[in-house]
Amino acid sequence: MNAAKYLIDFAVTFAIVFLVSVVVAFLYTLLVHGSGVVEWETSFRFGLILGIALPLINQRKNGGSK
Repeated sequence: MNAAKYLIDFAVTFAIVFLVSVVVAFLYTLLVHGSGVVEWETSFRFGLILGIALPLINQRKNGGSK
């Protein structure tokens, strides 16, 4: 996997995971605690970790080809 493809995969994965985490954290605090607060740190952490890990796992699954 070349660097450009990895960076694109990282950016797409990070954006999707970050946005989903923000929405889930907001809805959880709104429904359970009654105040709509977003946990930005947790959302950023999930986005960063999964943005790095998922493209690497996908590369290994494909056998490093393409």
